[in-house]
Amino acid sequence: MVCRNRFKILHFVSLAIQLLVCSAIEVTYDSSAIIIDGQRRVLFSGAIHYPRSTSEMWPDLLQKAKDGGLDAIESYIFWDQHEPVRRRYNFAGDLDFVKFFQLVQQAGLYGILRIGPYVCAEWNYGGFPMWLKNMPDIQFRTDNAVYKNEMQIFTTKIVNMCKAAKLFASQGGPIIIAQIENEYGNIMGPYGDAGKAYIKWCAQMAVSLNIGVPWIMCQQDDAPQPMINTCNGYYCDTFKPNNPKSPKMFTENWIGWFKKWGERDPHRTPQDSAFSVARFFENGGVFNNYYMYHGGTNFGRTSGGPYIATSYDYDAPLDEYGNLNQPKYGHLKKLHESIKLGEKLLTNGTRSSKDLGNGVNLTMYTNGGERFCFLSNTDKSNDATMDLGNDGKYYVPAWSVSILENCNKEVYNTAKVSAQTSVLAKKQVEGQFNWSWSPEPMKDTMQGIGKFKATQLLEQKQTSFDVSDYFWYMTSVNVNESSSFSNKVVLHVETKGHVLHAFVNKGFVGYQYGTPGQLSFNFEKSVSVKPGENTITLLSATVGLPNYGAFFDTQPTGIVGGPVKLIGDNNATLDISSNRWSYKVGLNGEGKRFYDPDSRNTKWRTSDEIPTGRRMTWYKASFKPIDGNDPVVLDLQGMGKGQAWVNGHSIGRFWPSYIANENGCGGSCDYRGEYKAEKCVTNCGNPTQRWYHVPRSYLRSFANTVILFEELGGNPQNVSFQTTTLETVCGDAFENSLLELACSEGQTISEIQFASFGDPSGICGSFSKGSCEAKESLSQVEKACVGRESCSIDVSEKTFGSTNCVTKRLAVQLACEN
Repeated sequence: MVCRNRFKILHFVSLAIQLLVCSAIEVTYDSSAIIIDGQRRVLFSGAIHYPRSTSEMWPDLLQKAKDGGLDAIESYIFWDQHEPVRRRYNFAGDLDFVKFFQLVQQAGLYGILRIGPYVCAEWNYGGFPMWLKNMPDIQFRTDNAVYKNEMQIFTTKIVNMCKAAKLFASQGGPIIIAQIENEYGNIMGPYGDAGKAYIKWCAQMAVSLNIGVPWIMCQQDDAPQPMINTCNGYYCDTFKPNNPKSPKMFTENWIGWFKKWGERDPHRTPQDSAFSVARFFENGGVFNNYYMYHGGTNFGRTSGGPYIATSYDYDAPLDEYGNLNQPKYGHLKKLHESIKLGEKLLTNGTRSSKDLGNGVNLTMYTNGGERFCFLSNTDKSNDATMDLGNDGKYYVPAWSVSILENCNKEVYNTAKVSAQTSVLAKKQVEGQFNWSWSPEPMKDTMQGIGKFKATQLLEQKQTSFDVSDYFWYMTSVNVNESSSFSNKVVLHVETKGHVLHAFVNKGFVGYQYGTPGQLSFNFEKSVSVKPGENTITLLSATVGLPNYGAFFDTQPTGIVGGPVKLIGDNNATLDISSNRWSYKVGLNGEGKRFYDPDSRNTKWRTSDEIPTGRRMTWYKASFKPIDGNDPVVLDLQGMGKGQAWVNGHSIGRFWPSYIANENGCGGSCDYRGEYKAEKCVTNCGNPTQRWYHVPRSYLRSFANTVILFEELGGNPQNVSFQTTTLETVCGDAFENSLLELACSEGQTISEIQFASFGDPSGICGSFSKGSCEAKESLSQVEKACVGRESCSIDVSEKTFGSTNCVTKRLAVQLACEN
């Protein structure tokens, strides 16, 4: 009897939980709020793209996002990954977006579904599958029946999968907002009336899917109702929706920027990032989405561009590997907490603004006797001290916003960073590699033997269906001994590819590559020819396909059209563009799966000295399991260019021989003034990308294998695995703030290396004491922190004792250990 009753109780509880989880959630809005089941909300969201991480990483990333003060997670849906072949779908493993959004809900977060299905996202071909481009009579992103039909089929499939899994809030799921199309307004002009008709069709098609939550269109000033038009950029405080009843939404707050091969690392300061957000909410903002909150990695061949690097770190609050990017993460977390203090007034109050002069503005939200204020200083160089009468005096640095609870207590200032700074270090994994190698089989291509022929120079991506970076162009030329082309001639190739390798009569004659922003380049090399037949072999390689711009899908790649010429004596020219060309898609090593450690198609060679500087070469090595939980990276210092696999998983393209511009990194980084990608750059004169993320889920608890394809020539002897470890933690906080310090999970604070409450100077790693200091500085920090995984310090004279400093702050540096 007791057991039966217990079963009934458990069954009742289970049903109650199911009803609670599955009950419909109403999502509406007005100009001041997103309204969720009657609750008026301002929302913080962050972009985490499921295929730029792994399913094993998702729970940790989502929890860190929630701990950072986010309400929602946003992700695109990547058409090319889900439908690589027409009507053959893949939603498994790291492409299981349904599971991703289910985990979003389990983490207590909302979801933002950006279907597109054009995504841009610095993703290969903007997320379009190549089979789509090869359909007859198709034109992308315009009033074209073929394209619209395929777009609607895919969009409907995604929506139906969401409905089947009950993912929409109207079904009790996490997704509260969905997006159709993406940034079309930026480029729609060249499409003319057909573009305008297309946008209207997109809106009608989306509404017809009846998802029960609002639809948005970003960067679309003429978005038809009921679409909500939204803003993307570094700053959106002056943006106004096209409908006065729509909420003011910031769908992409670019928290940093992406990196291209040959470029330096972009960095957007925590101060300016917070300034952008605070100004947005000061001016009536309702929804802010960080692009990116976790950028992640362009695994495989997914990076677009062209020339976009494998790392998509984006200087996001969570770095490429999932570590907290401090102090940006902590500084924004405190901003979210501060703005949430005024959520009731921001969504229900009356807003008024007063210009106090010299770029200083006071914005007040009131309701009854309650108040909430933003005090902003948009001057790029001059600080301000403002006297607000009975509400007090406030020091507002240039290019900053102070948030005032009750309009008389500063709880946050965007320029006063009180979050910890984390210094991460790479720690080499012990163990030596025993390398074996295999040359890329090229006997057929060196002899001009391909798989099909044409009497023209074909376009690469459409001919190859983009199944490989590599595409071979081969032809033969008969040279008369007495002609102008006997002996030495110049081979001239005009290519719209990204890299070109040239061979004549099986001999390598040279290679060349372009640069970001360059749509084509000319290759010219002096070559030797012989009387009679000569074989010319050209290997064109792509480095990610275009992903942005009007008609970007039509931008050609490869040696399409050429011309290809031989230039002989006295500038005599032989145009061989209309020769009979033989073609082959990809490398023989790719076809034989050399990258698969279980493949038996490769005859790996071993020798006392591994060959180095050898182009078109495959390398293989085994390595032991890597202990611990710290993120793992593959250091490819010394390699040239190619692709890498770990246990058969592609970790992306590598190109450490492409050195970033050596200029522009000197001096300090001033957060004041409008941000642009060239501001505050780092990594000058170093490899664009040296370290490549190897997710822990790619590793085995037994034998592991790394395989590299080297295109240009490199030295694998320098390759190693490393882990990213938190080495040093610093804090620098102003008086009357709470400084929170933490080591990584499993570590404790072992030593306080520096602590001074007063007027210390310097930065993390080089702090020094100032002219005044509280005597109890070090002892109080040691008392609060040593032996703990984390600690919180009240930065005040109450904690440390009095000093004679006018402006007081605390600087701390500590060490963590396992």
